[in-house]
Amino acid sequence: MNLEPLIQQRLHMSTRAIECLHALSGQIGQACSLVVRTLESGGTVFTCGNGGSAAEALHLAEELTGRFRGNRKALRAISLCADPTALTCIANDFGFDHVFGRQLQALGRPGDLLVVFSTSGQSPNILRALQVAKDLGIATLALLGGEGGAALALCAHSVVVHGVDSAAVQEAHQIILHIVCEAVEERFAHTKTS
Repeated sequence: MNLEPLIQQRLHMSTRAIECLHALSGQIGQACSLVVRTLESGGTVFTCGNGGSAAEALHLAEELTGRFRGNRKALRAISLCADPTALTCIANDFGFDHVFGRQLQALGRPGDLLVVFSTSGQSPNILRALQVAKDLGIATLALLGGEGGAALALCAHSVVVHGVDSAAVQEAHQIILHIVCEAVEERFAHTKTS
């Protein structure tokens, strides 16, 4: 079995996605500023996504509550993907489209930020969460792929990685979330850890 063509194609797609980020540096900077401002003012960063994007949502939240590189105070972040009892209860009683929005309704308040990860921007549960955030006066940031999908019109701030497949979009989103973490660490580097 010759895997070389597959490997080269995967590397090509990943490289294209990362190269796209150079043109998006302005939007990435705005995303960093939005997260930092939310945390500076005592707001909570809520995250959500589906599948691999759920893993990225969990990743961002844990980096904020824990740490990225250096020790600093814990920062307010909750992944709406993290609680299987809430997800299964809400999915069972209201439908899967409500699993993120319902939690945000319960926990979110003005001054908070919802960060969604979606390669298509079309997932009904992501769209509903963005609408709930809008209704509650919660700021929104979407890391998207393709053309942004319906999510693009519902979010105030976005970074859209165009022209590559969903795996490469997720890889680019991973880089963006690490840049956000770097910006947060730079801002809060000298805060007390306890």
